[in-house]
Amino acid sequence: MEKRDAHGRTGSSRRAFLSASAVTAASTPLFADHASADAGQAPAPGPGRPIAPQRPGKDLRDLLREIDRNRITATVKRLVGFGTRHTLSSQDDPARGIGAATEWVYARMQESAAASGGRMTVQKQSFVQPVSPRIPAPTTITNVIATLRGDASPERVYVITGHLDSRVTDVMNATGDAPGADDDASGVAVVMELARLFATRRTRGTLVFAAVSGEEQGLYGSAHMAARMKESGADVQGMFSNDIVGASRAWDGTRPDPHTVRLFVEGVPTTETPAEASVRQSIGGENDGPSRQLARFVQNVAQNEQTGMRVRVIWRRDRYLRGSDHISFLRQSYPAARFTEPRENYNHEHQDVRIENGVQFGDLVQFVDFDYMVRVAKVNGAALWSLAQGPGTPKNVQIVSALLTNSTTLTWDRGTDPGLTGYEVVWRETTAADWTHRIDVGDATTATIDLAKDNVQFGLRAVDRQGLRSPVAFPRLAS
Repeated sequence: MEKRDAHGRTGSSRRAFLSASAVTAASTPLFADHASADAGQAPAPGPGRPIAPQRPGKDLRDLLREIDRNRITATVKRLVGFGTRHTLSSQDDPARGIGAATEWVYARMQESAAASGGRMTVQKQSFVQPVSPRIPAPTTITNVIATLRGDASPERVYVITGHLDSRVTDVMNATGDAPGADDDASGVAVVMELARLFATRRTRGTLVFAAVSGEEQGLYGSAHMAARMKESGADVQGMFSNDIVGASRAWDGTRPDPHTVRLFVEGVPTTETPAEASVRQSIGGENDGPSRQLARFVQNVAQNEQTGMRVRVIWRRDRYLRGSDHISFLRQSYPAARFTEPRENYNHEHQDVRIENGVQFGDLVQFVDFDYMVRVAKVNGAALWSLAQGPGTPKNVQIVSALLTNSTTLTWDRGTDPGLTGYEVVWRETTAADWTHRIDVGDATTATIDLAKDNVQFGLRAVDRQGLRSPVAFPRLAS
């Protein structure tokens, strides 16, 4: 029989109360370079246990081992071979231009889907973009989207994209050679390789693998895709844009960084309302938007010896003067982030192919590090697998503030994921970059912690029977 708790919520009526004496005090951080080092001090002692990384299980390790460097290499070279993939280039030339590239990607995605037993479907999502900045005449733009439906919680959706189009110095030059090896054949190759590998595996949540177009002209393809998902009510709980992920060195004399990938994430949500801003200004949370929680999750599950990578989180929506397709999803209030290489060489981005004063310009295959791309694919693979196989992010998490107390009460809705076993309250010092403590509160919908909400930040994550955790949900004020 359905029960309601004291706050009128449906689900389990169980309540947890935990005091400092009921749990183990944490004394040392797990990621000294993430949380305590940024604050300049060790986490303060308090209730709970240290946060630990989520270790990759056998199935994930097997998937990561199967990422094929030769396939990734072949994909990048084939995309470069279309001469240009400019959004305004030919749609019907069988060998050159965006149309030929789109057909090739669509065919390869269909090959991957054929091994899925009907669980993966592939579509060409086309629309006509009206005249707009960088679109001089109405132009058909086509995204190639492969959707792998989840078995247990198909309503939960996770998206990964790379952009198919390329450009040279003049953003309106649709005829010149625009190889786009790094920007962004690299991202498309990562997406296609992961689509191939995930197609033969069953996941609990739904995964979407997309090669979007129109990015260089104004994010048009991803904007259309994100808007259609929002209109359909899709519960996108995480999205990653892979844009310029093919080089570990800048070729400009700076030291290579072959084991780091940057992850750009906004803090204050793009779609924050004035009312939400007012609350945030009162209680904080500038560093706790959904995208920041997604980034913390990625570090927790994908920064390990299986990927061989450090995920360097950058607390910005994107680089100066730049923007990628994750912004389209942020504009629809979806958590989203952008993967990109550690050091860029702008002689190899948005440049005509040429040699000047002995310097090679242009986005050419010779500047791509395919071993590095394999590791980037592993980071993406670990993140997607852990998201799709674990429980969903908790919903409707609230922090009760009606009374002045030195304890903290959280409430939430119980999730419907099969295998869900309970929840963990997490907390950290307000100056810490990442969560430092976790408190098991069981299969409840409310918990009271003997710790003042005025002094620290709280969050909540779900746990399943396999010990997999969800991304953290940051609470809003109870109404």
